[in-house]
Amino acid sequence: MSHQAVPQKPADDPAFVLPSLLSGLSYPLCIGGLIALVGGAFLGTTSLGGRFGMSAYLTAYMYALTIALGSLFFVLIQHLSRAGWSVVVRRIAELMMMMVIPLAVLFLPIGYAAYSGSLYSWSDPGYQAEHGVPAVVWAEKLRWLNADWFAIRAVIYLSVWCTTAWWYFSKSQQQDQTGEITLTERMQARSGPCVILFAFCTSFAAFDWVMSLAPMWFSTMFGVYIFTGSILSAHCAVALLSFVLQKQGAMRDEVTVEHYHDLGKLIFGFICFWGYISFSQYMLIWYGNIPEETHWYATRYPGFSEAWGPISIGLMVLHWGVPFAGIMSRHVRRRPWAVAFWSAYILVLHFVDLYWAIMPEAGVEGFGAMVGLASALLCAVGMIALMLGLVLILASSSKLIPVRDPRLGESLAFENF
Repeated sequence: MSHQAVPQKPADDPAFVLPSLLSGLSYPLCIGGLIALVGGAFLGTTSLGGRFGMSAYLTAYMYALTIALGSLFFVLIQHLSRAGWSVVVRRIAELMMMMVIPLAVLFLPIGYAAYSGSLYSWSDPGYQAEHGVPAVVWAEKLRWLNADWFAIRAVIYLSVWCTTAWWYFSKSQQQDQTGEITLTERMQARSGPCVILFAFCTSFAAFDWVMSLAPMWFSTMFGVYIFTGSILSAHCAVALLSFVLQKQGAMRDEVTVEHYHDLGKLIFGFICFWGYISFSQYMLIWYGNIPEETHWYATRYPGFSEAWGPISIGLMVLHWGVPFAGIMSRHVRRRPWAVAFWSAYILVLHFVDLYWAIMPEAGVEGFGAMVGLASALLCAVGMIALMLGLVLILASSSKLIPVRDPRLGESLAFENF
């Protein structure tokens, strides 16, 4: 690897520093977010019971976690592919991927709920008899779905994510100081094994933390379904935060229309991939017509559920059809404000997607579902505010782009064909 052109600005240029307005919001966001998060979980618990409150918390948790994991994957895949175009926006993804560390702490209530039986049905001693599950089948399920083994696996997943995120972030920060090209080479060399570990941990965490809410349901595609939402939401978050930072005066010359164009192409591609995985999972279960598989969709099927059926239809139209048409055009993708708009839109629908996947297993419909939506929204707003505040705190002690990355010159000069 050879050094590319040097940056157009010195490394201490104010354009690479977090704007003071955003820096001043960091601690208020953290405090307000924590209050809203606790308040949302409390609302759900006091109104509809512990399972509903914890389901709302889990929805908010998975929303923040999927964005952080998608950002981690973004960083890994840029190093794996030796990409040059993305260097100027990669630091934003690096900052967001570091949120897996506080999210590891915020997993503790979910771990406690697995032991107490207040969230997962498989931890309820009466579940087998109540649902008529054959004893031999239930015994096999509990070999995997038991609180001790659940906790051990969670520690493994979180350890892999946190270690990977910290290592890549620390090396990137070190390169800001030293400019050593060997740091890029080391990050590239480790990206392949890290992607493999990431894939296993993300898939099995999706099985454990979301799919096991319905312990008798199974789908080998569910891990890919969660991953798709993760990487889609991460690209949207990178594009949206880049736009906000530029509006505040940072990175004005470094992140160009060409970078928004590429982010828009990736968002469009993963919208297609999300739609493909969503339909494929449904189609395979539909034509297989196996009762153990179909009951999960029956709960959410139009005509079977007044609360969840319309959301199923809405996701097909609003989460796939509308953004598919909206960001398809090259003319849209070359307008930063339009890419930011569609990014914000998709991030809202990503929350709806996770709400649809998690909350029906809490077993409340009608008015209860509306209270649950308010609880989950409050939790999600609180979780995102808390994570955004922590990102801003981390960003205030970091450069907004990797100022001594050997491919920075290539990124600055990047143009689409």
